Amino acid sequence: MILMDVPRPGIDDDEVLVRVKAIGVGSHDRWFMPENAVFPYPIGIEAAGVVEETGGAVTGFQPGDEVMFTSSMQPKGGVWAEYAAVAERALLRIPAGLGFIKAAALPVAGTTAAESLALLDLDPDDTVFMAGASGAIGTITIQLAKRLGCRVAASASSRNHDYMRSLGVDKSVDYHDSYWTDQIRTWIPGGVDAALAIQPGTGADCLRVVRDGGKVVTVSGDQVSAERGVVVAQVKLDRDTRPALAQLASDVASGLVHIEIEKVYPFEQGVEALEKTETRHARGKLVLDLEYV
Repeated sequence: MILMDVPRPGIDDDEVLVRVKAIGVGSHDRWFMPENAVFPYPIGIEAAGVVEETGGAVTGFQPGDEVMFTSSMQPKGGVWAEYAAVAERALLRIPAGLGFIKAAALPVAGTTAAESLALLDLDPDDTVFMAGASGAIGTITIQLAKRLGCRVAASASSRNHDYMRSLGVDKSVDYHDSYWTDQIRTWIPGGVDAALAIQPGTGADCLRVVRDGGKVVTVSGDQVSAERGVVVAQVKLDRDTRPALAQLASDVASGLVHIEIEKVYPFEQGVEALEKTETRHARGKLVLDLEYV
């Protein structure tokens, strides 16, 4: 990947042209491209910015509006650019007080967290385990589960345990410890009510710590065979989570929910940020700032 000058994308009647201000970096960015992509092709799927121009059929937004969005598999290009063509239906207004950096960090992680919670279908006082929970998705999901009144256990490297406890985690385990599943079983004899496998390769271990008849939800596409009456579901991002994301953005803006930004990079260092997030060892979110000074 290299920096290049590319044409500003044109917009269809149902699209807006957004001047991008900040970009959320994800491990998926390098791979989410349509089959008919024409190179050079800007990568990336989540960002925040200002509406520059609107198509003839757009009624809900106008130039000057501050918006956050995801734009995936778009033949016109992704969001790692000064301008992006975005369908009106993909836009959400940025609430006052949120800012472009935090807004760019929310669309993918917030949408995934919202769908994960919907699939887990937790009740107050339920116990839930989250595997690989110190990243952006886990940061949000931990807090949402605690607000529901759940007891939360989570795995991460030991250096992130204090951080996770600051978010409300009741039981932290180190995934490097080969006996961490025993620790969860000791914490909740019989197993937790539900588990969320965020990191790849954690689905089978999540199944081991869930009670008979419980639930396992996988984020990373892990294929898990159900047993003991455990229900297994996979996050597919195929439901309308915009209302939940809008509420989450409002809660972050008002300080009710914390979104962790590990580092903000200038756009020119985007490859460095991408390589960092692909290690899956980032705490919270990495963001590119197109106005970095």
